[in-house]
Amino acid sequence: MKDDVEKYIGRRKAADKAFAKDFDAGYEEFKIGVLLRQAREAAGVTQETLARITRTKKSAISRLENHAEDVRLSTVSRVARALGKTIRIELVEAA
Repeated sequence: MKDDVEKYIGRRKAADKAFAKDFDAGYEEFKIGVLLRQAREAAGVTQETLARITRTKKSAISRLENHAEDVRLSTVSRVARALGKTIRIELVEAA
């Protein structure tokens, strides 16, 4: 099933450049949230505890993990530091 989805996405991206651009941007935003959630869980920290450490609300942590679009780099950095992590940014050629 995963292969079918990947094939569909590949065909759709090849046929529709706007879809490809939006898909890639959306995927990167989604990945940021997933990485932050995985780091939080690996640290054994709840969203509530992380919110308290970073002086924000649990809902803000949830939103960051689940809907990371248009997130500020300073916010991601603050959360990463609270989890004992650092951020690494890499610029790559656009697809």
